[in-house]
Amino acid sequence: QVQLVESGGGLVQAGGSLRLSCAASGRTFASYAMGWFRQAPGKEREVVAAINWSGVSTYYADSVKGRFTISRDNAKNTVYLQMNSLKPEDTAVYYCSRGGEVGATMRPRQWGQGTQVTVSA
Repeated sequence: QVQLVESGGGLVQAGGSLRLSCAASGRTFASYAMGWFRQAPGKEREVVAAINWSGVSTYYADSVKGRFTISRDNAKNTVYLQMNSLKPEDTAVYYCSRGGEVGATMRPRQWGQGTQVTVSA
């Protein structure tokens, strides 16, 4: 059973940065696209960024373009989300995901447990 474990969330002031990490167990990490989703209270879960198996193709939601960067290290079975210029509206639980097609309609096969990101004004 593949497991996804996120880390790196926390409390940061507006304009600050955080880097989220998602470590995957198992030997098939490099076979799958990976994504980062977020869910704010009272809102639906939305895809923030996604990356294909090789790292060549990426997708970003309009709300984070130019501020967030997704990357992956297949040798370490890890995907990252570098978040810069954070805004209070970025506050949410962030989830790592595995599988699906890179894009706005990504439908993952698996989710991590989530990590809280809180941006204070």
